[in-house]
Amino acid sequence: MSRLRYRQVIWSRWSDPTAPARPRCSAPLRDWCRPEGAIEVGGAALSSLSLRERARRFGYLPQGHVVHWPLAARDIVALGRYPHGATDPARLTPKDSEAVLRAMQATDVVEFSERRVTELSGGERSRVALARVLAVEAPGDPGDEPTASLDPRHQFDVMKSLRASADKGVLVIVVTHDLGLAARFADTVLVLSDGRLVSQGAPAEALSEKIMGDVFRISAYRAEYQREAVIVPWAEI
Repeated sequence: MSRLRYRQVIWSRWSDPTAPARPRCSAPLRDWCRPEGAIEVGGAALSSLSLRERARRFGYLPQGHVVHWPLAARDIVALGRYPHGATDPARLTPKDSEAVLRAMQATDVVEFSERRVTELSGGERSRVALARVLAVEAPGDPGDEPTASLDPRHQFDVMKSLRASADKGVLVIVVTHDLGLAARFADTVLVLSDGRLVSQGAPAEALSEKIMGDVFRISAYRAEYQREAVIVPWAEI
């Protein structure tokens, strides 16, 4: 069993080539499954926290950004204030309204405030979904493949917003298969194989040639640009 300890101002990315193991990383934080071992949040056992308290401490950004109701984008973002007692998006307190506005400004979706979210493009919906997470103003934001199916520009928009949250002290944990984005934005990368942690560290270290070969069975092009590691999956081996 591996013991992992995180403080704030850490951006971590989990990379696992095996889909069945992937949800184990963030699911326990949302009470979707029972973890093996123990998870503590701020010194308190996760199991001791009420669902509302967990919702206050962790925003969650899923993959897909599916919305089933034609609500205005602002109302979708306002759902992030639900854990704080804001049950009606039309009747927000000044504090809740300010949190919603900050989140929408951070993700550049203020112009979509009154538009139905079902009328937005996939990239626009992804930014609205991210704004909902930021509106929680939680100290931790786990995300499951938040850039899946997005074009490169929108991938960067999402990653930059999450990176900005990490720089402000939010603990950001993202599950991804995109090794290039992991190398570009992460402080710490954790690589899983068959549900086990096999590598952990800075991107260039965690995604070493050995790990790329043993776990992902590929080689990678490596470079440095603007003092940051560039790792591009290149060929099968």
